[in-house]
Amino acid sequence: MENMQNQAYIKTFKQQDCAITTKDLSVRYGGTNQKLFDVSLGFKKNTITALIGASGSGKSTFLRSLNRMNDRVAAVDGQIMFHGLDVNQKKINVYELRKAIGMVFQKPNPFPKSIRENITYALKANGSQNKAKLEQTVEESLRAAALWDEVKDKLDQSALALSGGQQQRLCIARALALKPEILLLDEPASALDPVSTAKLEDTLKQLRSKYTMIMVTHNMQQASRINDYTVFFHLGRALEYDTTTNIFTNPQGEITEQYIQGSFG
Repeated sequence: MENMQNQAYIKTFKQQDCAITTKDLSVRYGGTNQKLFDVSLGFKKNTITALIGASGSGKSTFLRSLNRMNDRVAAVDGQIMFHGLDVNQKKINVYELRKAIGMVFQKPNPFPKSIRENITYALKANGSQNKAKLEQTVEESLRAAALWDEVKDKLDQSALALSGGQQQRLCIARALALKPEILLLDEPASALDPVSTAKLEDTLKQLRSKYTMIMVTHNMQQASRINDYTVFFHLGRALEYDTTTNIFTNPQGEITEQYIQGSFG
């Protein structure tokens, strides 16, 4: 692929329209193993953006940098601007940042506790003790994640008894309970069956009006179905960023076009 074009085509938004932006974001593991190179992107509020690219292209590394999940394993340089503040600074309260920028991982990871406790655990740890407010948050979060009607009569049962798709929606509800502004999703449907995937996608589309979501996915059909915008990563660089329709029907870069057509990845 040495002869592929390497021109970047990056869509930009006005600063006030962005929930979060990065400037020259670079990530190194072990001091010398650079996985991300000078990525500058802005993510529009109340949209879903897909991060696509071959394995090892840097998309998950980028995603995990946004709420400082790479702190202990990598050196992250550059700016991550959130509410006018560079949150990629040592003085930032990472716990508070992760409340505002929640994350849902590839494999559902509910706590080995009841459904109710999965929602309230972090809230109680943060000092919330008002039982009525906690119960209200449980219902609101589960409703937002389109799970309430399925579990409302078994809130005290173990979350581990739920199906994989239900567990993943519970993990979304758990993140929503902390009132985030941004939700990061790292291949949230990769471990789910088609029916559960469809329910998850419907949930994400319903959440779009209240949250900004950034999602890593290898599923091209999923990316085209539910995402407003798409970023294509290649060898640690963001090469193309546009509306999902344009990326899939009229990509500007040769590398992007070959990836979309399945020539590599």
